[in-house]
Amino acid sequence: MAKKSRWRKYLFLTALLAVALSVFGYLRLRDFGQTPLQLPATAMVSVAKGDGLNRVLPKLRASGIRQGWDWQWKVLALQMDMAGRIHVGDYEFKEGITPAGVLAMLASGETARVKYTLVEGRSFRQMRAELASLPDLDDDLTGKSDADIMTLLGRKGVHPEGRFLPDTYFVPKSGKRSHLLRQAAEAMDAALAASWNGRDSGLPLKTPEELLILASIVEKETGKAEERPQIAGVFVRRLQKGMRLETDPTVIYGIGDAYDGNIRKKDLQTVTPYNTYRMHGLPPTPIAMPGRAALEAAAHPAAGDALFFVATGDGGHVFSADYDQHRKAVRTYQLKP
Repeated sequence: MAKKSRWRKYLFLTALLAVALSVFGYLRLRDFGQTPLQLPATAMVSVAKGDGLNRVLPKLRASGIRQGWDWQWKVLALQMDMAGRIHVGDYEFKEGITPAGVLAMLASGETARVKYTLVEGRSFRQMRAELASLPDLDDDLTGKSDADIMTLLGRKGVHPEGRFLPDTYFVPKSGKRSHLLRQAAEAMDAALAASWNGRDSGLPLKTPEELLILASIVEKETGKAEERPQIAGVFVRRLQKGMRLETDPTVIYGIGDAYDGNIRKKDLQTVTPYNTYRMHGLPPTPIAMPGRAALEAAAHPAAGDALFFVATGDGGHVFSADYDQHRKAVRTYQLKP
């Protein structure tokens, strides 16, 4: 009986030790998962297609993440049900993140990305300069002409102006600058097609290209969203009547880099494809990147009889139906003593 009692005592102690070790292991693993990692600054890790945790762990070590045994990472991943859930991409881990946070990012696909916002009214030249300031992206644009870039995007022979939709775009940090351009170009394709297909009937516009050109002029003429349909309405009526558009932004675009902030009399008298004071109809290309609101305004111009407008100095305009009214507005707002 004594021998049997000792055996029961041994089994009890063994079970107690196993429970104690399990509790200790659980607490140790919980503490590991929630303990902020010590990083040099930020750690960058690239996960390739087919990478599982066994391949990712050496990459984490190489990036500067040293804490924890591999078995701790693996058991933590099992607890988090991460098997087969690691997403491809570039990840940026910042100081203060925990092992559980690292694994959660890998499972969520929350990759490191570069953000770029194209503002309405920007020119392609300005867009190129802005992209050149994004150091995290691979530079595949410098040294290329505008025509070369459009060929790179699969748009050989297409003029780049106006072909990129103002919006906010994201590209993985391992991506290229042309990837941002490709996103913006595809977004403009979709937005332009939607506006063209839903346009009002009877517009003096023969192609989506002409709608894009008109929208770019509307974009440059006013920063007030509520005025865009009115501005578009003026230009549409002038086109319908065979009147010149007589809009300064097209003249400025035609002057190009020589523009110094002033439009002179000689600029208005010089015949160029973009001088709408001398040429009838639309200019040959867009003059800026129009946003969705400008595209919709060109597709749905406001009705009315206004044929002229003049800036009031506060960002808005006064609209007139005849030249006499327009001259009075010019004297009031443009020829102040």
